[in-house]
Amino acid sequence: MSDTSARTNLLIIKLRAIAADHGADAATMQQGEFGLGAAAMAGDVAWVLLDRDARIGIGPAVIWALRRNASHLHVLAEDATGLLARRATAFRLPISVWLVDGRALIEALPDTILPPAPLPAGHRDFESLIVQAGATPVVEHGVLIGEVEGLEVCRVVADAETSEPRLEVGIGAHDRETFQLLHGDRPKVDALADVVRTVAAHRRPGAAIHPLNRLAAPRGVRSVLIRQPQMIGANSITPIEPPFARPNVKDVLPCAAVATIGDVPTLVVCSSGVDLDIVPFASDARRASGITPCIVALPARDLLPAQQLLADNLIDPVRFVTVDPPPATDSTPSP
Repeated sequence: MSDTSARTNLLIIKLRAIAADHGADAATMQQGEFGLGAAAMAGDVAWVLLDRDARIGIGPAVIWALRRNASHLHVLAEDATGLLARRATAFRLPISVWLVDGRALIEALPDTILPPAPLPAGHRDFESLIVQAGATPVVEHGVLIGEVEGLEVCRVVADAETSEPRLEVGIGAHDRETFQLLHGDRPKVDALADVVRTVAAHRRPGAAIHPLNRLAAPRGVRSVLIRQPQMIGANSITPIEPPFARPNVKDVLPCAAVATIGDVPTLVVCSSGVDLDIVPFASDARRASGITPCIVALPARDLLPAQQLLADNLIDPVRFVTVDPPPATDSTPSP
């Protein structure tokens, strides 16, 4: 037996034991395949134990339950239960989220979405330099970055010793550090302009596959829509920050924008790659933005029936719009 099979069997045993302790008839439980842990039906009630990637687990769990016509879903996890509980409230299917403590279950309370963090004093002064070098300034969660077709190429940071703001050039923290060591004596605008030209050449439509156009694929979708808002029937599209900060540039996370369609502000959530949690993410983005009309934009190849199944179960609907894929083609699921 492989380590994976052994782990799955242990999870199934654990799930059956916990469910039995909390009222389920373990003798009649019917287990089923579930890639993020273990899942079983007890009558018409679904039980799902998340073992990994709990942050992105509510979407797959709801899909599993809906496909079996469950009347209620219990989601069990050892972390991220506040996030899961918040996202669970977006669905019509009754969902209970529980924090697992041994064989005990503690009801999870929904986390609140924190208000936007302000940009520190002095950081906005670098915006004109970013524009001069050809990048697009974007502010998210109190951080000013410069993007090229959705890929971060610079960031304003506070000096660790003096707390003075400075512009660092590069894609991700390690790249910025290396770039500073190699090119620290060059004027920042010239150094950044060189990086902008290099990145833009690889992220243009039709560019050959390259590491620079495999990063930040959802933001590549957003950049296409900002240039061509008519693709979704909008007059204009403006980026906004997502519900939580992206840990680093290599993490594949959906992103958000606000479109003006007619006179109606509409939330646009951009995705790329197979993402079974995009609908719960969109519900989070809707809470954070306060905008109810919502479009999920993604390449046609990435729109799946399971995502529509989720969307159809939302209390407040979202609709999907497919867009021509940008050069970024990473298919890694988002967290």
